Amino acid sequence: MGVSIDTSKRRTFNVDLNIVPFIDLMSCLTAFLLVTAAWVNIASVDVKPRGKTRDMPSRDCDTADCVYLSVLVEPDAIWIGQSRTNELERIPNTSTGPDYQRLGERLKDIKKQPQWTDRDQIEIAVNSTAAHPMSYQAMVAAMDTAVASGFRDVGITDPDGLATRPQI
Repeated sequence: MGVSIDTSKRRTFNVDLNIVPFIDLMSCLTAFLLVTAAWVNIASVDVKPRGKTRDMPSRDCDTADCVYLSVLVEPDAIWIGQSRTNELERIPNTSTGPDYQRLGERLKDIKKQPQWTDRDQIEIAVNSTAAHPMSYQAMVAAMDTAVASGFRDVGITDPDGLATRPQI
């Protein structure tokens, strides 16, 4: 692309506009946009709020549909509870922190039980206090463990909103 400019009768200038750097920049930006758009979709986590104050049915029903699996991560242990039987299982921490491997094993065992084979719902809470703060990573690790164990419908709630919670 060139332009001829006549400034006087003595000289004529040819001006060439180089658009190659502009094309290079636009192709790099387009590639960056496409790659980051794919990462945004991959990195998303679908979380549904759960608990007593959320969109869950009443806890006073006796049907088979009203069973809930609750996981409470505390500074010293992880609690697993089933609402129909009010069974609570305590998984103590290891020397490095919460025992997510054992949590995963127990959730896989629970998933094999007849009332849980066709269910994917689980509610998770993390009890973090000023005296014993818990990291955000503790909640994410519990969610990842639940999903890896076969519970795809992960709900987050506060500790008081769990269907089954240890009374200390």
